[in-house]
Amino acid sequence: MRVETAIGNQIARLRETRQMSLTQLGEALGQYLGRPWSRQAVHQAERGRRAFTAAELAALALALDTSVPALFLADTEPIELPGAALSPEDYRGILLYAGSEAPLDGIEELLVALHDIAEILSRPILARLAKIEEIAEQVSDTAPTADSPNYRSGPGRRRP
Repeated sequence: MRVETAIGNQIARLRETRQMSLTQLGEALGQYLGRPWSRQAVHQAERGRRAFTAAELAALALALDTSVPALFLADTEPIELPGAALSPEDYRGILLYAGSEAPLDGIEELLVALHDIAEILSRPILARLAKIEEIAEQVSDTAPTADSPNYRSGPGRRRP
């Protein structure tokens, strides 16, 4: 996937989440760029059919109430740059190293956290730990308690 396509997908997702029409987003961009984008220009941007200037990325972030790094978030496909393709992990790494100066908005931060949680939960060690927990719960459910008649308070002794 081209980086412009990844950005376009985010623009479309954010615009729809904020219940904005193509025209409304175009008009909102006009507040920051000096003239609005046409409905067709917004559509072309969402389809990844245009490159973006720094000013346009800043205006998109402002109009969509998000951060510039959030516009670059992508699915799990490799990202194609003119001279190379980046793995999803490498691409994600350059985005997440934005430091504390460029926070993601709440929705993007939640998406990143959920993605990280899904990766952690898919690890085999966690499946084994879950199985151990399940067995421990089964054992604890069948183990005698101090209130049960067969509880022994010491070796070989029954409770009076």
